Amino acid sequence: MDIPTLPLRDGNSIPLLAFGTGTAWFKEVGDVAFNQNLVDLTKAAIQKGFHHLDCAEMYGTEEEVGIAIKESGVPREQLFITNKVAQGIDDIPAAIDKSLRKMHIEYYDMYLIHIPFFAKSEADFQRAWKSMEAIQLSGKARSIGVSNYLRPDVEATLRGAKIPPALNQIEFHAYLQRGNDYVPWLLQNGIQVGSFKGLTPAFRAPDGPLREPLARIAKAHDTTEAAVLIRWIIQNNIIAVTTATKVERLNEYAEALKIHLTQEEVQEITDIGATYHFRTSWPEHFKEDDRS
Repeated sequence: MDIPTLPLRDGNSIPLLAFGTGTAWFKEVGDVAFNQNLVDLTKAAIQKGFHHLDCAEMYGTEEEVGIAIKESGVPREQLFITNKVAQGIDDIPAAIDKSLRKMHIEYYDMYLIHIPFFAKSEADFQRAWKSMEAIQLSGKARSIGVSNYLRPDVEATLRGAKIPPALNQIEFHAYLQRGNDYVPWLLQNGIQVGSFKGLTPAFRAPDGPLREPLARIAKAHDTTEAAVLIRWIIQNNIIAVTTATKVERLNEYAEALKIHLTQEEVQEITDIGATYHFRTSWPEHFKEDDRS
């Protein structure tokens, strides 16, 4: 499976489609049960060509992912592994060391600060980012970035940064395209954008205004609505992170790499999606109509 890539400002590149190891597999704090199903599916994903793995300390699944990587038989250098720090934000160097040990690898291709809610001041953002810069310089992460950051969070980080973030991974889909030209602003500042919950219009808000257009476009391309939504993200030059609990879903998501939406179809999804608002992640931090 040939997954296209996006260039990063630091000279590296990132695959535009990733297999997410969280969401459906998320473990609550204190839940130490080993998940063999996640090992098997992650191994299958790698062997099918999903060589970009999206992980997080918060998911509690690093051990399973590490075993899947080892058992997949795919050399480490052929993989792109993203991980995110949250619980260990107060000591990021110790957190990344712990995560690397759990996954039995020596470095991450991308390491992100998972959420901005730890910061009570601009100094907090800048203190955390200095640790991230040191990690990149150490070679434990080849690229560094953030996740779930809003524009004020990014601006606070940039004011103290020597190495700017290469990526901001945010909830992004047709029903949450982000207001105030936030995505174009990120791109103008050399920060690539990653998307999670990209399939929301099909699975979490199936009765929204895109119901008929997605079905029609999927039929026209002899594919599924999920593949269309992933393709829409990719054709917007945004990284699509997807999750699955069945191998069949992996095959469906891979279909997104075989189709190409017309410009009219991309614009239709964009325009109709923008008439509706649906946020799935961290809603307690936003007003109901806040699209930032």
